[in-house]
Amino acid sequence: MTTGELHDLLVTALIRRSGGSKRDWRAALGKIRVYSPETHPHCNWMVSPSGSNGENAIIERLLDDFRGRYPLVSGD
Repeated sequence: MTTGELHDLLVTALIRRSGGSKRDWRAALGKIRVYSPETHPHCNWMVSPSGSNGENAIIERLLDDFRGRYPLVSGD
């Protein structure tokens, strides 16, 4: 899976769970950073959300689930 595909899945899941627009959730989610699987073998990506406190809490809960399902991604 690429970061672009993961980002799209995250935004879709956020809209389904909490409503809102793609534009707003994309802005709150921010970029996905990818690390080397050699140094991060269990999950090689990270997101630093930049939304409101409420948005960030929703995002963090969703990220916990997604890290288990999609632990390794490749850059676009």
